Amino acid sequence: MKRIAVIGSNSYIARNLIYYLNQSKHDVHLSLYGSSQKHKDGEKNYNKINILSKESVSTIDMDCDYIFMFVGKTGSANGFEEYDTFIDINERSLLNILNEYRRQGSKAKIIFPSTRLIYKGKKELQAEDSEKEFKTIYAINKFACENYLKQYSDIYGIKYCIFRICVPYGTLVPNASSYGTAEFMMSKAIKGENISIYGKGSVRRTITYIEDLCKIMIEGAFNNKCINDVFNIGGENYSLKEMAEQIASIYNVSIDYIPWPEMAKKIESGDTVFDDRKLRKNLNFNYNMSFKRWINIIN
Repeated sequence: MKRIAVIGSNSYIARNLIYYLNQSKHDVHLSLYGSSQKHKDGEKNYNKINILSKESVSTIDMDCDYIFMFVGKTGSANGFEEYDTFIDINERSLLNILNEYRRQGSKAKIIFPSTRLIYKGKKELQAEDSEKEFKTIYAINKFACENYLKQYSDIYGIKYCIFRICVPYGTLVPNASSYGTAEFMMSKAIKGENISIYGKGSVRRTITYIEDLCKIMIEGAFNNKCINDVFNIGGENYSLKEMAEQIASIYNVSIDYIPWPEMAKKIESGDTVFDDRKLRKNLNFNYNMSFKRWINIIN
């Protein structure tokens, strides 16, 4: 039996990952932690913690095999106003976990989700060592955390695996949506409203269905080849316009192209399409869901 601690277990990816594990053939024991009074999906073995309190973090049982760290505050422009909260939740929280890990003498492997927003936009595929650029506080937070993990590994011998995620979509759990790009478009179309996108919608993204994402994170966690390193999770390559067109055609709505707001244009990261060859070299997997198929299933 694999013992897994999920910290930040009420987040979008965490809830889907827990569901995926519960439905899988993996023999696991889950210990769940979060800031809410109870788990949103009624999961048992849930513990309320204050991730910014060292005393509270000390109650996390790190005598386990894997620790999934899903605590985080996402956002773009709001990070400039709420920088203290972004630094606390996105960086201090991980440092509290890392130091408690040391104190308990844990041997667990830490699984950490990172973001596309650390890359400098370009037309070519983004490999893990591609040029970086940080246009938001959140992007810097995530890259800082990647480096904290490496530092603690180099100095204290902790084990970790970082997965960079571009644009996840879909959900296995009702009401556990990412409210991201695809969900925004779908919510508008389902209500019979036109889909609005900035500019010409030409920026491209890698999109990954949530079940495929969860499977890869679990298999990567369990695989000894995915250790003390960073991996891009791939999927399909779409422009925002292409995504909108597929949804609009099914729901018989139109696409409204609107000018870029000044702030959104300044912090837009540009084309971000992942090269996942490094991950594929270590893991044998397939992406089972296509965006087109997902749209038709939802419809």
